[in-house]
Amino acid sequence: MTSQNERHTRNNESRIPRFANREEEATFWDTHDVSDYWDELKPVQLKVSKNLSKGITIRLDEETLEILRQQAHRKGIGPTTLARMWILERLQGNSSPHTTQSE
Repeated sequence: MTSQNERHTRNNESRIPRFANREEEATFWDTHDVSDYWDELKPVQLKVSKNLSKGITIRLDEETLEILRQQAHRKGIGPTTLARMWILERLQGNSSPHTTQSE
């Protein structure tokens, strides 16, 4: 009798399906044992951001905050993380020699 793992190794097709979204993936892993898929899993590199030691408060009207929340949700991140990313992108963009002071 051939084990499931041996069959997988021979045909190189993943037994882990492609997921349309995080909810679908969560449902799959809630109903399957990850140990059945060890042979298909790969190590990942994890980069941990440095501790942010200072904070600021930014006041936004309700409509703007809701738009920020919706866009962050579509990206699968929190609104604070998205706002921080945008601020850092903008600040890095301003250090470019092609950026003018009036922007």
